[in-house]
Amino acid sequence: MTGFARAEGQHQGARWTWEVKSVNGRGLDVRCRVPPGYERLEAMARSAVPDRFARGSVTVALQLARRDDTAELRVNQALLARLIELHRELEGQVDPAPPRLEGLLAVRGVVESGEPVEDAEAQAAHDAALKESLFEALDGLAAARRGEGERLGEMLDRHLDDIARLGAEAGDLAALRPEAVKARLRTQVEALLEASPALSEERLAQEAALLAVKADVREELDRMRAHLAAARELIDGDGPAGRRLDFLCQEFNREANTLCAKSWDAALTRVGLALKAAIDQLREQVQNVE
Repeated sequence: MTGFARAEGQHQGARWTWEVKSVNGRGLDVRCRVPPGYERLEAMARSAVPDRFARGSVTVALQLARRDDTAELRVNQALLARLIELHRELEGQVDPAPPRLEGLLAVRGVVESGEPVEDAEAQAAHDAALKESLFEALDGLAAARRGEGERLGEMLDRHLDDIARLGAEAGDLAALRPEAVKARLRTQVEALLEASPALSEERLAQEAALLAVKADVREELDRMRAHLAAARELIDGDGPAGRRLDFLCQEFNREANTLCAKSWDAALTRVGLALKAAIDQLREQVQNVE
C-alpha cells in the first residue's frame, strides 16, 4: 500500500504541483494539505481517493505558485489615511520631517499583494484544470501501488509455498499413519485400564474415541489446504484482498495451534512450530496488501 506520485499543471498563469503518497494502514485514512483560499478543493480530493483505494494512509498535498506578472499589489487606503492623520496630530508635539511616499509605502500593511480576483466562470475552469492534474497524480499512485503489489504477491506466494510444504510434511509423518495412531491408542487404553480396572466397556469406548479424536490431525490439515487455496485465489484476484487475507492468517494460526496441541510426536511438534513461524511471516506481509 506504499507509493508516491506527483503531477504538475498550469492554467492562465498559475502553476501547481500535486503530490500524493500512501503508507500502510488498516483502513483508509485521507489527509489533505492545500494553500489558503483553496479549501474548496479538499472535499474534491477526499472524494477522489476512495474511488481508487480501499486501504492505506493517503496524503494529498497541493503546492501552488503564480507568475509574477499575475500578482496584484493593492494599497490599503484606510491604513494610509490613518498614517497621514497621525502625522498631522503629532505635528505639535514633535518636529518630524514631512512624510515621504516611499516611507509610507514601506510601512507594513500599507501595500498588500494578492491573487487576482476571478469571476465564477474563470474559477470553475481553474478548478477543472486542478482536478485533472489531481486525477493524474492519483492514477500515478495507483500504478505505483500496483507495481508494489506485484512484487508483494511473489513474496506471499513463497510464504504460502512454505506453509504448503510444511503441511505436506506433517501429513507424511509416521505418527499420523493409522498404524502409529492405533499403537498410541492401545498404549493409552492400557494405561487407563491399569489406572481404573473397573472401567465399564461403555466408558472405555468413550475414552478410546476421545483419544482417537485428539490423535487425528487430518481435519486440521484438510482445513489448512482449503485456506491455502482460498489465499491463492485472493492473491490472483483483482479486488482488494488485505482484510480477507488477514482473516485467513488467523485461521492458519488456529489450525497450527491445534496441530501442536494434538501432537504426540516430537517431529510433528517441530513441524507445527515451523508452521507458526511461516504463518507469522505471511501475516506480516499481508499488512501491506490493500
